Amino acid sequence: MADLSTMRTPAIEALVTASPASHLAALTALPPRTRFSFRGRPAAVTAFGTVLGFDLPQVACRFAEDGARRALWLGPDEWLVTLPDREATAFAGAAATALAGLPSSLVDVSQRSLALAVSGPMAARIINAGCPLDLSPDAFPVGMCTRTLLGKAEIVLSRTDEARFEIDVWRSFADYVWRLLEEARREFV
Repeated sequence: MADLSTMRTPAIEALVTASPASHLAALTALPPRTRFSFRGRPAAVTAFGTVLGFDLPQVACRFAEDGARRALWLGPDEWLVTLPDREATAFAGAAATALAGLPSSLVDVSQRSLALAVSGPMAARIINAGCPLDLSPDAFPVGMCTRTLLGKAEIVLSRTDEARFEIDVWRSFADYVWRLLEEARREFV
Protein backbone atom coordinates (compact mmCIF):
# COMPACT_ATOMS: atom_id res chain seq x y z
CA MET A 1 0.00 0.00 0.00
CA ALA A 2 1.41 3.38 -0.98
CA ASP A 3 2.07 5.88 1.78
CA LEU A 4 -0.38 8.67 1.02
CA SER A 5 -0.37 10.23 4.48
CA THR A 6 2.09 12.96 3.54
CA MET A 7 -0.07 13.95 0.57
CA ARG A 8 -3.32 14.34 2.51
CA THR A 9 -4.14 17.75 3.89
CA PRO A 10 -7.48 19.01 5.10
CA ALA A 11 -9.57 20.20 2.17
CA ILE A 12 -10.75 23.03 4.38
CA GLU A 13 -7.36 24.23 5.61
CA ALA A 14 -7.95 27.88 4.68
CA LEU A 15 -11.30 27.90 6.48
CA VAL A 16 -9.78 26.36 9.61
CA THR A 17 -7.12 29.05 9.96
CA ALA A 18 -9.75 31.80 9.57
CA SER A 19 -12.06 30.35 12.23
CA PRO A 20 -12.35 32.50 15.39
CA ALA A 21 -11.87 30.82 18.78
CA SER A 22 -14.68 30.33 21.28
CA HIS A 23 -14.76 28.47 24.60
CA LEU A 24 -18.49 27.77 24.12
CA ALA A 25 -18.10 26.05 20.77
CA ALA A 26 -14.90 25.02 19.05
CA LEU A 27 -14.79 23.77 15.48
CA THR A 28 -11.63 21.96 14.42
CA ALA A 29 -10.38 19.82 11.55
CA LEU A 30 -8.93 16.56 12.83
CA PRO A 31 -5.62 15.20 11.51
CA PRO A 32 -5.79 12.75 8.59
CA ARG A 33 -6.46 9.14 9.63
CA THR A 34 -6.68 5.89 7.77
CA ARG A 35 -10.24 4.71 7.25
CA PHE A 36 -11.40 1.25 6.27
CA SER A 37 -14.89 0.18 5.36
CA PHE A 38 -15.27 -3.38 6.67
CA ARG A 39 -18.11 -5.76 5.93
CA GLY A 40 -18.26 -9.36 7.01
CA ARG A 41 -20.15 -12.29 8.43
CA PRO A 42 -19.66 -13.53 12.02
CA ALA A 43 -16.47 -15.56 11.40
CA ALA A 44 -14.87 -12.64 9.55
CA VAL A 45 -16.01 -10.21 12.25
CA THR A 46 -14.29 -12.32 14.91
CA ALA A 47 -11.08 -12.62 12.87
CA PHE A 48 -11.06 -8.90 12.10
CA GLY A 49 -11.62 -8.01 15.77
CA THR A 50 -8.55 -10.05 16.69
CA VAL A 51 -6.41 -8.00 14.30
CA LEU A 52 -8.03 -4.75 15.42
CA GLY A 53 -7.32 -5.56 19.07
CA PHE A 54 -10.91 -5.40 20.30
CA ASP A 55 -14.33 -6.74 19.39
CA LEU A 56 -16.33 -4.85 16.81
CA PRO A 57 -19.47 -3.30 18.31
CA GLN A 58 -22.54 -5.47 17.77
CA VAL A 59 -25.07 -2.98 19.16
CA ALA A 60 -26.62 -0.65 16.61
CA CYS A 61 -25.25 2.89 16.43
CA ARG A 62 -22.35 2.35 18.84
CA PHE A 63 -18.61 2.59 18.48
CA ALA A 64 -15.80 0.81 20.26
CA GLU A 65 -12.25 2.03 20.60
CA ASP A 66 -8.90 1.12 22.05
CA GLY A 67 -6.24 3.77 22.05
CA ALA A 68 -6.18 5.46 18.67
CA ARG A 69 -8.22 2.75 16.92
CA ARG A 70 -11.98 3.07 16.57
CA ALA A 71 -14.72 0.95 14.96
CA LEU A 72 -18.11 2.54 14.29
CA TRP A 73 -21.17 0.36 13.68
CA LEU A 74 -22.86 1.55 10.48
CA GLY A 75 -25.10 -1.42 9.73
CA PRO A 76 -25.73 -5.06 10.64
CA ASP A 77 -22.58 -6.16 8.80
CA GLU A 78 -20.77 -2.85 8.21
CA TRP A 79 -18.24 -0.86 10.23
CA LEU A 80 -16.10 2.21 9.63
CA VAL A 81 -12.68 1.59 11.17
CA THR A 82 -10.23 4.43 11.78
CA LEU A 83 -6.63 4.24 12.91
CA PRO A 84 -3.44 6.29 12.71
CA ASP A 85 -1.84 6.50 9.26
CA ARG A 86 1.41 5.05 10.59
CA GLU A 87 -0.39 1.75 11.36
CA ALA A 88 -2.19 1.41 8.01
CA THR A 89 0.20 -0.79 6.04
CA ALA A 90 0.86 -3.30 8.83
CA PHE A 91 -2.81 -3.39 9.77
CA ALA A 92 -3.99 -3.98 6.20
CA GLY A 93 -1.52 -6.83 5.78
CA ALA A 94 -2.51 -8.49 9.05
CA ALA A 95 -6.21 -8.08 8.25
CA ALA A 96 -5.78 -9.58 4.76
CA THR A 97 -4.07 -12.62 6.29
CA ALA A 98 -6.71 -13.05 9.01
CA LEU A 99 -9.59 -12.66 6.55
CA ALA A 100 -8.19 -14.98 3.87
CA GLY A 101 -10.92 -17.39 2.79
CA LEU A 102 -13.64 -15.67 4.82
CA PRO A 103 -16.48 -13.84 3.05
CA SER A 104 -15.66 -10.21 3.80
CA SER A 105 -14.70 -6.87 2.32
CA LEU A 106 -12.05 -4.47 3.58
CA VAL A 107 -11.66 -1.28 1.54
CA ASP A 108 -9.35 1.64 2.29
CA VAL A 109 -11.58 4.73 2.05
CA SER A 110 -9.09 7.17 3.57
CA GLN A 111 -9.11 9.55 0.62
CA ARG A 112 -12.90 9.78 0.60
CA SER A 113 -13.51 11.56 3.91
CA LEU A 114 -12.12 13.88 6.50
CA ALA A 115 -13.08 14.45 10.11
CA LEU A 116 -14.16 17.51 12.05
CA ALA A 117 -14.76 17.97 15.75
CA VAL A 118 -17.34 20.22 17.37
CA SER A 119 -16.75 20.69 21.08
CA GLY A 120 -17.83 22.85 23.96
CA PRO A 121 -21.01 23.38 25.94
CA MET A 122 -22.93 24.45 22.81
CA ALA A 123 -21.65 21.68 20.50
CA ALA A 124 -24.98 19.82 20.26
CA ARG A 125 -26.84 23.05 19.60
CA ILE A 126 -24.49 23.96 16.76
CA ILE A 127 -24.88 20.57 15.10
CA ASN A 128 -28.65 20.76 15.53
CA ALA A 129 -28.65 23.87 13.35
CA GLY A 130 -28.45 21.43 10.44
CA CYS A 131 -29.10 17.98 11.91
CA PRO A 132 -32.56 16.73 12.95
CA LEU A 133 -31.38 14.24 15.60
CA ASP A 134 -32.06 14.63 19.31
CA LEU A 135 -28.51 15.11 20.59
CA SER A 136 -29.38 15.27 24.27
CA PRO A 137 -27.15 12.99 26.39
CA ASP A 138 -30.11 10.69 27.09
CA ALA A 139 -30.97 10.19 23.41
CA PHE A 140 -27.43 10.33 21.99
CA PRO A 141 -24.99 9.33 24.75
CA VAL A 142 -21.20 9.13 24.67
CA GLY A 143 -20.22 6.13 22.55
CA MET A 144 -23.08 6.52 20.08
CA CYS A 145 -22.64 7.01 16.33
CA THR A 146 -24.90 7.10 13.30
CA ARG A 147 -25.20 8.09 9.70
CA THR A 148 -27.33 11.18 9.39
CA LEU A 149 -27.69 14.43 7.49
CA LEU A 150 -26.16 17.78 8.27
CA GLY A 151 -27.90 20.21 6.01
CA LYS A 152 -27.81 18.43 2.66
CA ALA A 153 -24.67 16.38 3.36
CA GLU A 154 -24.55 12.81 4.61
CA ILE A 155 -22.23 12.45 7.60
CA VAL A 156 -21.22 9.92 10.22
CA LEU A 157 -21.74 11.55 13.61
CA SER A 158 -20.25 10.22 16.84
CA ARG A 159 -20.28 11.52 20.39
CA THR A 160 -16.85 11.03 21.93
CA ASP A 161 -17.42 13.02 25.11
CA GLU A 162 -20.29 14.77 26.86
CA ALA A 163 -19.50 18.01 25.01
CA ARG A 164 -17.61 16.70 21.96
CA PHE A 165 -18.79 15.28 18.64
CA GLU A 166 -16.83 14.05 15.65
CA ILE A 167 -18.15 14.31 12.12
CA ASP A 168 -16.87 12.18 9.26
CA VAL A 169 -17.79 13.85 5.98
CA TRP A 170 -16.95 13.23 2.35
CA ARG A 171 -14.24 15.61 1.18
CA SER A 172 -16.49 17.03 -1.54
CA PHE A 173 -18.96 18.19 1.14
CA ALA A 174 -16.38 19.33 3.71
CA ASP A 175 -16.41 23.00 2.71
CA TYR A 176 -20.22 23.08 2.83
CA VAL A 177 -20.39 21.34 6.22
CA TRP A 178 -17.66 23.55 7.71
CA ARG A 179 -19.43 26.73 6.58
CA LEU A 180 -22.79 25.49 7.88
CA LEU A 181 -21.29 24.74 11.31
CA GLU A 182 -19.31 27.98 11.32
CA GLU A 183 -22.47 29.97 10.60
CA ALA A 184 -24.28 28.25 13.49
CA ARG A 185 -21.27 28.82 15.76
CA ARG A 186 -21.15 32.58 15.17
CA GLU A 187 -23.85 33.02 17.78
CA PHE A 188 -21.33 31.91 20.43
CA VAL A 189 -18.18 33.71 19.24
